[in-house]
Amino acid sequence: MSGTTGIWLALAAVGVALLAAVVVARLRRGPGTGVRPAARPGTSVRPEPQEIWWAEVPFEDGPGAKDRPCLVLRVRGRTATVAKITSKHHAGRPGVLALPPGSVGDRQGRASWLETDELREVPLSAFRRRAGAVDRQVWARAQKVLD
Repeated sequence: MSGTTGIWLALAAVGVALLAAVVVARLRRGPGTGVRPAARPGTSVRPEPQEIWWAEVPFEDGPGAKDRPCLVLRVRGRTATVAKITSKHHAGRPGVLALPPGSVGDRQGRASWLETDELREVPLSAFRRRAGAVDRQVWARAQKVLD
C-alpha cells in the first residue's frame, strides 16, 4: 500500500468515526428533545408549552430574578407560566418531580427537579435559550398542576 493510499484510508476512518459520534449523540437525546434555536430579537421563535428554557425567573419572596431553567406550562399574550427547575432535591416538598439527567442542557448532565408547587409568570422577553422538552410522562404529571 502506498503512502497516499494509507493517508486516504486514515482520513476515511476519521470521517466514519465522526459520523458515528454524531448519530450516537442524536440517539442519546431521545424523542422530543431536539434543540430549537433560542429567541432572537426580531424573530418569531418563542417558548412553547412542554419546553424547557433558560430564563430570568422572578424570586418568590421578593424583588429580583435568577437565570435558571424552567418548564413552560402555558403561554398567554406576552407572558408564560412556568415551573422552575432546580439541581437541589427537596425530598419532603410536595409537587417535586425528578427529571432525567441532562434535561436542562448543562454540560455536566446533572439530575434536576421540577418544582410544581410554586408557579411563576415570566415575560417572553426574559427567555434566552431553549434546552429541550420533557417527555410525555413528565408533561402529563406537570399538567396536573394546571387543573
